[in-house]
Amino acid sequence: MVNPALERLPGSAFVRLRELLDPVATQVETPLSMSIGEPQLAPPPLIAEVVAAHAHLWNRYPPNEGTPELRAACARWLTRRFGLPAGAVDPERNVLSATGSREALYLFSQVAIPAEKAGQRPVMLMPNPYYQVYRAAAEMSGAEAVLVPASRETGFLPDFAAVDPEILKRTALAIFCSPSNPEGAQADLERLTGLVRLARRYDFVLACDECYSELYFGPPPPSGLNAAIKAAAPGEDPFANVVVFHSLSKRSSAPGLRSGFVAGDAKLLKAFLKLRSYASVQMPMPLAAASVALWDDDAHVVENRAHYARLVAAADRIFAGYPGYLRPQGGFFLWLDVGDGEAMTKRFWREGGIRVVPGRYLTADDPGAPDGNLGHRFVRIAMVHDEERVTRALGVLRRILDDSANSA
Repeated sequence: MVNPALERLPGSAFVRLRELLDPVATQVETPLSMSIGEPQLAPPPLIAEVVAAHAHLWNRYPPNEGTPELRAACARWLTRRFGLPAGAVDPERNVLSATGSREALYLFSQVAIPAEKAGQRPVMLMPNPYYQVYRAAAEMSGAEAVLVPASRETGFLPDFAAVDPEILKRTALAIFCSPSNPEGAQADLERLTGLVRLARRYDFVLACDECYSELYFGPPPPSGLNAAIKAAAPGEDPFANVVVFHSLSKRSSAPGLRSGFVAGDAKLLKAFLKLRSYASVQMPMPLAAASVALWDDDAHVVENRAHYARLVAAADRIFAGYPGYLRPQGGFFLWLDVGDGEAMTKRFWREGGIRVVPGRYLTADDPGAPDGNLGHRFVRIAMVHDEERVTRALGVLRRILDDSANSA
């Protein structure tokens, strides 16, 4: 018998995309996928060098909490990157390494969501559109998924403070992503601090998904840890009710390394470690050593960010004057209003050989939204290739959009 919670999950966006496009023949000999957020930049050479230097550790089981060296490197990076007070992040209590942020986000819900909250079924808040693991985490933990609109009116970030107080009383976990996927919207410190205070007022956990934090094109985004410290009362645990998730996938163009970490509330991390000792594994020690080297090196991150900034500048030029263009503040996605996401996805593929994702596939249906779905008008475009290919592809998309407008 299959767990019925699985039946409640919508189909994967990429399965739905294949079903949409497989019957459509493209006119292009060399198609390009801009549907998956997988960085195509070469990873830093130091990964291979460090892994080779630590090859003698392949025969060792890694500790459940991650190696001390890795947790210390993560704490150093958090302190350096976000300007946290020296010693605020204790690598022994406030950091737990993980095999990427996706697995950690999913498993963490099993820790943060109890059987009941306020005597009722617990709630998990998340943005809409949403990263699909959020929805799976809610369903499989038994929580009610409450999807909060992230629309143009809310700055493309969810306004959890506007949620019905009766729902907030039942909320056990809220996921907040900044810079956001797919919109690339970025929360400032004031907004994050308000979220931390809301979490503490209603006693729920605020989980900040910050895996795009190093891809920004203006002021660097703050962390939920900055807000947690700012919102803390004298004598209060500065990280109470707050955890943040980070990954090397985007920061270091190393998605195959499957390396990330969670940091924050020590009590929650202690419980998470207990669960992981039963239900998960840590990364092999040679890969942990490579992760230490990556977290300690900021130079390659500056180069990566400059690359994505050039891609955003190209998008600015190519979509200049197009009313549906939204300049991302961070990340590497374009969230482009094309009128009808599914129809235009098929046209992009048929005429341009370019795969994108209809926004509807990343967004839960909402009877109160225009067209019944906030993502209906949009497509998500992953700018993950080299500058030449991305620039050429964006030009093709703009031409198709102009042709469509002219023929309407």
